[in-house]
Amino acid sequence: MLLTLAWGSLFFPGLFALCNWTLRRSRPEWTNSDCLMISTRLVSSVQAVLATGSGIVIIRSCSDVVNGRHWLAREYVWFLIPYMIYDSYAMYLSEWYRTRDQNHGHSTTFRNFLSQNRLMITHHAVILFVLVPVAQLKQQHTLLYKVNGILTLATFFSCRILLFPFMYWSYGQQEGLSLLQVPFNIPFFCNVANAFLIAPQIYWFCLLCRKAARLFDTPQAKKDG
Repeated sequence: MLLTLAWGSLFFPGLFALCNWTLRRSRPEWTNSDCLMISTRLVSSVQAVLATGSGIVIIRSCSDVVNGRHWLAREYVWFLIPYMIYDSYAMYLSEWYRTRDQNHGHSTTFRNFLSQNRLMITHHAVILFVLVPVAQLKQQHTLLYKVNGILTLATFFSCRILLFPFMYWSYGQQEGLSLLQVPFNIPFFCNVANAFLIAPQIYWFCLLCRKAARLFDTPQAKKDG
């Protein structure tokens, strides 16, 4: 755990510094802002590749999609913490170099940075202060874990399942049709394609519901069962 955290703390800033140094030497015509921006994106791309690769390894190694556990899933969370902190600072550094000719102080630049990147900052903050505590082992009994589970279910259902009837309803509103009339007034292959798309979403949602039900099972209920 601590070794992974330390490795991530060295890896991401070190890679960023190496990319920035290489770009400045190989592209002297580029500004500092350009080099920092490209370096930030290169490091983000490396992190995306590592996260994708870790996900593939975890998926291929776990036969039980509900109860399966893999050491990489736990360790990568600790590897992710330094990246989120580094990336927030790197984005601010890029913003400061980009706007320093405007003679803004750090306080003004920081406020503008928060205003223009509020979604990304929120994303990083949620991962650091919500995902990381929730992702650790033996946290299933905590209120935060259960609240996160409920929010996950609600978000998944709204964005991945209700999306399909909403599309049909929107088309019906446009064409003056009821929701039940829409499937009979669009090309057949559209219904087939949507069926193929929504089927795995329903399956995954059922798995999430099963997982959530176990969170709220009391020890006595499990014993009686």
